[in-house]
Amino acid sequence: MMERKEKVIIALGVIFIIAAGSMHFMGVNAVLAFAVTAAALALLAVVVGDATEQLGCRLGPGATGILQSALGNLPELFVCIFALRAGLDGVVKAALVGSILGNSVLVLGVALFLGGLKNGTQRFPSEPPKMIVALMLIASAALVVPTLTHELHTPAEGHIGDLDIVLAVILLILLGASIYFSVKKDPAVAIQSESMGSAEWPLSLTLIILGVAGTAAAFVSDWFVDAMQPAMRSLGISETFAGLVVVAIAGNAIENLVGIQLAWRNQADYAVSVILNSSLQIALGLFPVLVLISFVLGGAVLSFVLAPLLLAVLLLSVIVSAFIIYDGESIWLEGLALVGLYCIIAAAFWWG
Repeated sequence: MMERKEKVIIALGVIFIIAAGSMHFMGVNAVLAFAVTAAALALLAVVVGDATEQLGCRLGPGATGILQSALGNLPELFVCIFALRAGLDGVVKAALVGSILGNSVLVLGVALFLGGLKNGTQRFPSEPPKMIVALMLIASAALVVPTLTHELHTPAEGHIGDLDIVLAVILLILLGASIYFSVKKDPAVAIQSESMGSAEWPLSLTLIILGVAGTAAAFVSDWFVDAMQPAMRSLGISETFAGLVVVAIAGNAIENLVGIQLAWRNQADYAVSVILNSSLQIALGLFPVLVLISFVLGGAVLSFVLAPLLLAVLLLSVIVSAFIIYDGESIWLEGLALVGLYCIIAAAFWWG
């Protein structure tokens, strides 16, 4: 059955969802509604992650990888869909880049910092993380092509939409191949799945919670986007900062607190794999899916063309995280440096 902590999270989620819905329909203060809705979205992300893990335990390691890719980012997917329908494609781009930064810089930094303080130098097999960051580097490099095509006004600039579709399909193929490779060849993934143990929730309860949480995420995401613009105007926050930090943390990074917990328990190999895999799923899965969906949504069309500074910080974060994990060991100072880097990047986008 459920642990006490899981029951508390679900209860808090229900309370915040009811509060967010009430504020949305009553038209209360936009800033308060935005904060409450963000909290509800973060709690839903945790619930969806827990239910996905329980279902994956029953279906085996192969299905777990697929489920995590498909369902782990469900709340953020809904937020981005509603934001695109509202014409906020700039917020969506910042949120997707922010999710990668939140995982590979902020969450990884906090995990290495706390794990290093408690356990000293932490060592882990470096091959699985190397594969992940190599794919992240390839995905990030792929984003350079449409951005340079646009910025340099090459002949292909008039066909950016077609280029985006080609790139999206290629990235999704890479995602499928990486899941297959991890399940078949990466021993760390199999060990991690075994370490999670057997499912503790009844299957019927797991499916009900996953279905209800997914449905609730759709409604809460709509309320979140509705409250976002007036709240940003009231607080003087730019759309880019809201997407890069607020939306990214609310929809994605909170879910990956499990990585921090694993590092605290001196399971650095599992922690690094969980955190970096989350970034990889966004780059190879969520971003291209949203690009393809945007062509039929009826709102703004999402493109892989990024603002130069967004592209620069994305490449910087991937390169720095690669250097951190390549030697197969970490100390708390490296984690603190990553957190500092995230704060610097966030500060650079405060004004837009």
